[in-house]
Amino acid sequence: MRTITLIIVHCSAVWPNQTSSAKQIDEWHKDRGFKCIGYHYVIRRDGTIELGRPEWQVGAHCVNHNAHSIGICYEGGLDIRGQPADTRTAEQRQTMRRLLEELHERYPRAMIVGHHDLYPPKRCPCFDATHEYKDLQPN
Repeated sequence: MRTITLIIVHCSAVWPNQTSSAKQIDEWHKDRGFKCIGYHYVIRRDGTIELGRPEWQVGAHCVNHNAHSIGICYEGGLDIRGQPADTRTAEQRQTMRRLLEELHERYPRAMIVGHHDLYPPKRCPCFDATHEYKDLQPN
C-alpha cells in the first residue's frame, strides 16, 4: 500500500468551450507517452467525478511527487481569452470539497496543495488550494 502525503489539485487547462473528460485526458496523456491518464480523479463542469488511475497506482501528474500523492483534476482552468483562471463551477466546487473531505478521512496526514505549489512555473490549478482547504490540512 502506498503512503499518501499529498493530495495535488490540478486543472485540465482547457477553454470554457472545450471538454476534458477522463477519457480525453487519457488519450492526451497516452499521446505524451504516459501509459494512461495520470490523474486519479477528474471533476467535470457538472460536478460529476470520473475515475482515472486507481488510488493504489502511482499517478503521473506532478514530477518528483507522484509516488506519494493522489492527483485530482478539474475540467477548466482557462478563461475565454485563454488565460489561466479559476473557472470552477458551483457544482465542481461542491464535488471537490466532498471528494477532498473523503480523501482527508482516508489520508489524514496528506497535505492538500495545488500543482503550482510544487512546480511554480505552472499556474495550475489557478487558485490557492492550500488556503481554500486549510480546514482539511493535517494538524
